[in-house]
Amino acid sequence: AGFEGATIQGYKGINGFLIRVKGEEAGVGEKLKETLHNAFKDIEITREEFVGPAVSKGLQVRAMWVVMLGMIGILIYVAIRFTFRFAVGAVVALLHDVIITIGALSIAGKEFTIPIIAALLTIVGYSVNDSIVVSDRIRENMKLLRKEDFETVVNRSINETLSRTIITSLTTLFVVLALFFLGGRIIHDFAYALLVGIVIGTYSSIFVVAPLVVEWERKSPTRRRR
Repeated sequence: AGFEGATIQGYKGINGFLIRVKGEEAGVGEKLKETLHNAFKDIEITREEFVGPAVSKGLQVRAMWVVMLGMIGILIYVAIRFTFRFAVGAVVALLHDVIITIGALSIAGKEFTIPIIAALLTIVGYSVNDSIVVSDRIRENMKLLRKEDFETVVNRSINETLSRTIITSLTTLFVVLALFFLGGRIIHDFAYALLVGIVIGTYSSIFVVAPLVVEWERKSPTRRRR
């Protein structure tokens, strides 16, 4: 009908469709409605939305602010709960996860929408949870293994939490895979972002947070355990 890149999605259980059309002009919606009414006399349009460049840009800015404020809150919490070095490691891991996920979304040509923002925030929470589990075990072993050097304590702590991390990640991954393949087009991008974030978040909690904390300890002038 002259609308390039248009996508049509049906809904199970109801006699309705979602039509997405890309266009630079705001009047593309009116043209689409006119075309639909000419083709189907009894058609009823229940909802119409237009997302222009300004709206999209504003959405991205607000999303980045939300993510940054969340990271600042996490930095403060982990610094109080553990130490500042653990907090820095956790926040660096979060930045690592978010940046790689956004890169994967860009490579796949995904649009920056509200579900994507929700996925990024979910990834932040998921990643920091794994980081806190590892950090907590390191802190416990620092008290139990006082005669061991810090690197040994960290390595042992990672090994002790590794099975828990893998099992948790795989369980979550199976659910997200079901959403990705069976959830429909609306939730497809959300599930895609979560898939990338879970894999990267699992990696960072093991191979980013702990090495940063160890490197911080090595360069610490006091080399004391807190």
